[in-house]
Amino acid sequence: MRRPADNPSPRQDQPARGNVGKGEQTRRAIISRALVIVHDVGYEGLSIGVLAKETKLSKSGLFAHFKSKEALQLGVIQEVVNQFTLRVVQPALSSPRGEPRLRVLFEKKLEWVRGEQELRGCLLQKGSLEYHNRVGNPVRKCVVHALQDWREFVVRCAQTAVNEGHFRANLDAEQFVYEFDGIAMMYEQAQGLMRDRDAGERAQTAFESLLDRSRRVPRSP
Repeated sequence: MRRPADNPSPRQDQPARGNVGKGEQTRRAIISRALVIVHDVGYEGLSIGVLAKETKLSKSGLFAHFKSKEALQLGVIQEVVNQFTLRVVQPALSSPRGEPRLRVLFEKKLEWVRGEQELRGCLLQKGSLEYHNRVGNPVRKCVVHALQDWREFVVRCAQTAVNEGHFRANLDAEQFVYEFDGIAMMYEQAQGLMRDRDAGERAQTAFESLLDRSRRVPRSP
């Protein structure tokens, strides 16, 4: 995940809407179908052969876009990062700095975990579990880099809340992110795996507790 700036500018290497060539349209369609497969069977279950059947394209046609299974997996992760940035990070950056931004970030992270129809759960978290012990694997490195960038971003948001006077001066921003992500991970398990109807309410209660403990302590009169 690229480190988001306070006022991010559009990527210059992306073609303008309406100017997308047929090759790029095909590549996007491949990635879109690959995302569904990864949700079902994981990154390691994704292969050129499986995708060829799903997209009704020839293996040679797929190889024209992705030279290997690994390249395909990395392409999927990059698309996940792009979508996460669009759906979670960008809305937060459009909100006021400090605690309000963190609230939006938390709300959008839970929306991301809930997903839509079959695309539920965080594919970055899925990748972190799937490649947990595969040290040196390029896909693992990509997932680690994306998650590090995400946590660094939340750290900066928490530190900004300190600078804005919303949080106390001695706040441990790293600990804040640890608990922030912990709540989101527990929500994903409770809501997705356990089908706990109270998952959202419990996650919000935990988040409000985290905010309360992070705010400045009022001075005595």
